[in-house]
Amino acid sequence: MGTENKNDNNNNIEALSVEEGPEAVLKRGSTHEYGPTSAHTIDHDSWGQVGLMLVTGFNCGYILSFSNLMLVPLGWIWGIICLCVVGLYTAYANWLLAGFHFIDGQRFIRYRDLMGFLYDNPMLLSFEGRQMFYLTWVFQFLTLLLGNMGFILLGGRALKEINSELSNSPLRLQYFIMITGATYFMFAFLVPTMSAMRRWLGISTILTFTYILILLVVLVKDGKTNENREYKISGSKVDKVLNAFGAISAIIVCNTSGLLLEIQSTLRRPAVENMRKALYLQYSAGLMVYYGVSIVGYWAYGSTVSEYLPKELSGPKWVKILINAAVFVQSIVSQHMFIAPVHEALDTKFLKLDESLHSRENIKRLLCVRASLFTGNTLVTVAFPFMGDFVNLFGSFTLIPLTFVFPSMIFIKVKGKTARIEKKVWHWTNIVLFSLLAIATTISAVRLIVNNVRVYHFFADT
Repeated sequence: MGTENKNDNNNNIEALSVEEGPEAVLKRGSTHEYGPTSAHTIDHDSWGQVGLMLVTGFNCGYILSFSNLMLVPLGWIWGIICLCVVGLYTAYANWLLAGFHFIDGQRFIRYRDLMGFLYDNPMLLSFEGRQMFYLTWVFQFLTLLLGNMGFILLGGRALKEINSELSNSPLRLQYFIMITGATYFMFAFLVPTMSAMRRWLGISTILTFTYILILLVVLVKDGKTNENREYKISGSKVDKVLNAFGAISAIIVCNTSGLLLEIQSTLRRPAVENMRKALYLQYSAGLMVYYGVSIVGYWAYGSTVSEYLPKELSGPKWVKILINAAVFVQSIVSQHMFIAPVHEALDTKFLKLDESLHSRENIKRLLCVRASLFTGNTLVTVAFPFMGDFVNLFGSFTLIPLTFVFPSMIFIKVKGKTARIEKKVWHWTNIVLFSLLAIATTISAVRLIVNNVRVYHFFADT
């Protein structure tokens, strides 16, 4: 989005993406409290690096569950419609949010900082601003922590599948979850920031497209020989409706992350233009791959497709072993992108910012912070090994507001007095409709969790 000049006669914040000029000072005269202080690298990466990170990050092992989570509850017609509509709308919402990375020359490197700043009201002694700051913080961190637990579970599933192919008495899933958590911890300690992922993206890309290519070949082969598949949507009318909302949550999850501004903070200027270039790459090449795997998986096995595709695959033993091994190694890199904002917040809080990230004192603190985070996440995952629940829950309760509701709220706050009436109606409609969708999908996700708690006990070997 191009640079917009401020109207001196308007007390509202007008400029959406001014990338030059002095640091902003609030209209009431106080210094901006939501500043860009961070223990991690800012203003460093190219759009190509970030675009590749997005493509490989969203084409992680999570896509092995999407045939079951997205298409089984919706069927062919509604499934394809929802894939297209949600994909396009999510691309638009992220494109819109990327334009708010700069306001009045101030760069916002965190989503919660932007929300806190815009809703900071001196007449209310900053109460509203602090509310929005913490609400965004809670939504983001719930999304990222639940997503990381899902990654840990995914890695454990991949290792268990390998073990099942090599042994007649495979170990319990919980052992592999703990191995995965320990592996993620080591990677997060050795590669502490999002920008530091650069040298690992090549390996991630090779692994991603290797396992996806092999997977697609086997899926097409299985689909051609599977004559008994059907695409019937099972369940009562209430079940079908609630399951459909859960599927919409999963589609949202596969398209967005809720951390766009944090990713954008790593980009060199012009950060708005570069972020949008990276988004174009994600929503073209990247989207075609994870949508393609989801559709082909559903076509091959129908409504009985497993929530973890490698369980269904025919062919020699080495195929399953190779796919699961590639999924496990690639997930080590992918999960780091989605948990990096949590690392950034903890590092900025607990590390000494006046010393190098690799100083002796900061290395000790980094070790303790990373160990505490992954120990907690791994223990929770060991107790609740329900993969689909993670996807549906953080796609509904948290990602829908972060992706669709908050960007329109920001637009109203920034441009409300100068925007045309049709634009204001459009964004208010988005706020209302997606707030209702968040409620409906959250009910569906909670229902799924309650049902699984009845079926599975704690520490279940699923």
